[in-house]
Amino acid sequence: MNRAMPPRIRMSALRAGLSIVALAACLPALAAGQKPEPRVSAAAKTPVPSVTAAAVVQRPTLKADITVSSDIITLGDLISGLHPQEAAISAFRAPALGETGTIQTTRILATAEQNQMIDIDVRGIAQVVVTRAARRITASDIEMAVKAALAERHSVDGRALSLVFDNGSPVLVAEPDLTGPLSAQDVTYDPRARRVSATVLIPGSAAMRLKPARITGQLVETMEVIVPLRTIARGELVTERDIAIERRPRDNQAGDFLNEASAAIGKMARRQLGSGVPMRAADVQRQEVVARGELVTMIYEGPGITLTLRGRANEAGAPGDSISITNPTSKRVVQGVVTGPGRVTVSPGAAPVAGRLAVAP
Repeated sequence: MNRAMPPRIRMSALRAGLSIVALAACLPALAAGQKPEPRVSAAAKTPVPSVTAAAVVQRPTLKADITVSSDIITLGDLISGLHPQEAAISAFRAPALGETGTIQTTRILATAEQNQMIDIDVRGIAQVVVTRAARRITASDIEMAVKAALAERHSVDGRALSLVFDNGSPVLVAEPDLTGPLSAQDVTYDPRARRVSATVLIPGSAAMRLKPARITGQLVETMEVIVPLRTIARGELVTERDIAIERRPRDNQAGDFLNEASAAIGKMARRQLGSGVPMRAADVQRQEVVARGELVTMIYEGPGITLTLRGRANEAGAPGDSISITNPTSKRVVQGVVTGPGRVTVSPGAAPVAGRLAVAP
């Protein structure tokens, strides 16, 4: 067989390490000028089935809590992994707008079984919490709408006025997809008593149309006050981030409230200040950096000289306060201005009789 092979083919086969049997099997194809096909094992020829996403069956799973925007709860809202037709089946009535309720798992499974759905993974959930989405309308929203109507129809400037509602601040709800402005209608106003009443609604809201919200209240004068944004402990310094300026109803003690941020920032709280409670002048004080009876450094500065000596403070003081200091040696009492922790600057007219002399440069 080897003699019958062309020399070129025989040498190529030997270099490639082909067996005589394998080379013989290739001869018919080589003689016909065709490229021989590689040998493949029987196991390799057996097709291997591929796993696709469609082949994986997803088991329907119960949800622990849901938020719905419709008044009807479908099985698809409660159970994930259902076919579209199954998911669209109406199951329960949703809570009222903005409210939350629960549905027992046994009721959900019973409804699913009635619709030929039995293999549902409940994950140990005993009940599903259902929240009905809603747009919440606050007392501030209502006040703005009423003031706008009063300005348009009764020429009332409400910038310095606040609406105090009868029976507390109302909280209304509307459909969550309604983004239009709140409006006040059927507004009545008594300028002498400053009494006002109105019906508030959002155009297109079926809930507010079925249950109109009628509010009543009184307009009162307001003033700007400083309120803490958090609880401030006694002895703590008030910073700019701790306070805000708000408008509050004016009362007989309005003059006692702080209405400028500079009156509070950098001051020390004399007592615990509650969050949202207007601050009064007596609630804060400047931070004392010199305590009564403390030994302080007295500094006298004159033309070309600086004198320093120790003295005892007769009273406490914050930076900028004028306090009296006693020279322990001479018992002389002088006045000085607190300039820092333990430091008091004495005016030239009250220069001490003895001290350490420092020549100014």
